[in-house]
Parts: sequence; structure tokens; C-alpha cells
Amino acid sequence: MTFSLVFEQLLNGLQFGVTLFLMAAGLTLVLGIMNVVNLAHGSLYMVGAYLALAAAQWTGSYLLGAALGLFGTLVVGMGVEVVVLRTLYDRDHLDQVLATFGLILFFNELIAIVWGRASLFASPPSWLSGHIDLFTGSRYPAYRAAIILVGLVTALILWYVVTRTRLGMLIRAGASNRTMVAALGVNIRLLYTVVFGFGAALAGLAGLMAGPIYNVQPGMGELVLIQVFVVVVIGGIGSIRGALVGAIIVGIVDTLGRAFLKPLMATIISAPAAESAGPALASMLIYLLMAVVLAIRPQGLFPARG
Repeated sequence: MTFSLVFEQLLNGLQFGVTLFLMAAGLTLVLGIMNVVNLAHGSLYMVGAYLALAAAQWTGSYLLGAALGLFGTLVVGMGVEVVVLRTLYDRDHLDQVLATFGLILFFNELIAIVWGRASLFASPPSWLSGHIDLFTGSRYPAYRAAIILVGLVTALILWYVVTRTRLGMLIRAGASNRTMVAALGVNIRLLYTVVFGFGAALAGLAGLMAGPIYNVQPGMGELVLIQVFVVVVIGGIGSIRGALVGAIIVGIVDTLGRAFLKPLMATIISAPAAESAGPALASMLIYLLMAVVLAIRPQGLFPARG
């Protein structure tokens, strides 16, 4: 196990982590501010991937396709909030779970009707299809490096918006006391629509960037949604900083576990036993991590300030 290999897997974990962050940031805003359990957040990730792929094929430009895909996901998210979620704010979480689970089924079937059930191939743009040289002497895919950069820049922009702008002030106030904010004359319905729309756009950004790495297929959002909920729980509901830290921790732990746990176990137990136990234990690592965090800090590592 060389340092170069470990460093590459750390970068892969960071890349996976920032992808989780883009989804977790939108989800934690919706949970923390609107108090809505949105199981359909993964469907918006899927919608972003499909819309960006279709727009890129239509326009012949990856950047223009990505922009149109983001805008389309923003519009879809706002439509979902107005048509469905707006009626659920005063309902209990069970009703929200059932309604948003229905949205999962709706979006999966809609995608299958429009694009079919077969996986679609999305390739990175030609100017990001190469590799960059690392200081370790190895090479790393330029596209994965670009995902890391975009994710970290997005995190910085989100931090600035939430902590330094009037919109961020309203978001934080709405999370603390929505009734008082509405009494002060703020259009709380419009605020919720904007928050949910931008949360959807973040999920769409994650989906369109993940498209060239993973399969673009119906139901792709459900595969990652559970991990996103783990990130939100570990980081703290309603906390952007917690979402970033939790996502990076989960991404690195999951990636390193899947890459190295089996060979490490093979050094202390028999190879056949490691072959069967290693992948199973690796898939459990992030849930064991969540259990430890909840035992020590039930509110998460960086809970939102009340």
C-alpha cells in the first residue's frame, strides 16, 4: 500500500464528499428551515443529471447544458414546493414522508417514460477528459479534480450567502421563528419557495457532475439519498458547515473503507474470510460512524444555532 495510492483514494473520498455535500446542503436547509422531510431530494439529483445530459446533447456544449440543467432543476424544485410541499408544512412528518415517497415514484416513472429505463452514458467535456500530475508522481483525472473545486467553491458561496447577505438573514430567521418573520412582513411562502428551489438546484448540480462518473438511470437518486441523510445527521440538521464537514468525513471514510478494509483484514484473518467480511464491513462504516456521533453528540457535530 503506497502513499501515492492512499493519497489518490483520499482525493476520491474528497470528491465523493463534496458531491454528497451539494445534496446535503439543500436537504439540510429544507429540514432545518422548512421542517419538511423530503425523501424526493434524490429525485431532484436524478432530474438534474437527465436534464443536463439532454441539454448538453441538444446544444453541443457541456457548460451550456449544465446551466440549462441547473435552471431546469431549479424550476422543477419550485414547482414541487408550490404544488405539493406547500400543503404539508402543517402536517406531521409521516404525511410528508408518504407524499414525498409518492414523488419518488412519480419522477422515476416520468424519467422512464421520457428517456427509457436503460442507463445513459454521460461523458465529461473534452477539456476535462485528461489528467493532472500529482506531487506523488501519479496522475489524477482532471474531471474529478474539477468536481472537488466546484464543490468547495459552492460551499464558500453558500457560507457567504447564509452568513453575510439579507437573504441569508431571512433564511436564518425563518429557521428560528417563521411566525415572527411572517408577522414582520416577510413573504414566508416566497422565501420557502426560493429556499427549496435553490436546494433542488444544488441537488441537480450534484447529479449533473456525477453523471459522467456514475450511471445516469431511473432511481439513481435513491442510491445516494441514504448516505446524504447520514451526512445531515452527522453534521447537524440545518447547518451548512455541518453538512460540509459531515460530507467530507463520510466520503473519505466510505472510500477508504471500500478500498483498503478488505486487504487490511486479509493480513489478520484468512483471505476467504476477508473476501466475504471486508465489503460487508466497509458498507457499514458510515452507519457505525453515525451511531458513534449520535452517542457522543446527539445534535450532530455542528448543529445550527437556535
